[in-house]
Amino acid sequence: MDKDLILTELDYKAVRSSGPGGQHANKTATKVELAFDISNSEALSDYEKRRISRKLSGRINKDGVLKMSSEDSRSQHTNKEIVTQNFLFELREALKKQKPRKKTKPTKASKLKRLKAKKKKSEIKANRKDPLK
Repeated sequence: MDKDLILTELDYKAVRSSGPGGQHANKTATKVELAFDISNSEALSDYEKRRISRKLSGRINKDGVLKMSSEDSRSQHTNKEIVTQNFLFELREALKKQKPRKKTKPTKASKLKRLKAKKKKSEIKANRKDPLK
């Protein structure tokens, strides 16, 4: 993954943001939408493209374009930085390899402890019963 090349392949679009802001929000485009065409990217290998497509399938449209947006700030520049950082974080997370899970067995001591607890519980319940019946 070549970060600098990926940053050149990003498409940004500024649109009007929803929510509070009054007149300011009605006349300025502060929300930033980021689009990244995964299938036509030269910065990613085929393996990385497949992995990202699988991991981030919920954010990728049918054309193979990953879309993200930010409208946290009232500043377009700040929103652009935020969405870029979020995008890079998501890419890094998608490309991370998970460690394989190691199977474990309960220890002999833990098995004995469990059996002793069961035995004690059954004795307590047995002592509750009416001895005449």
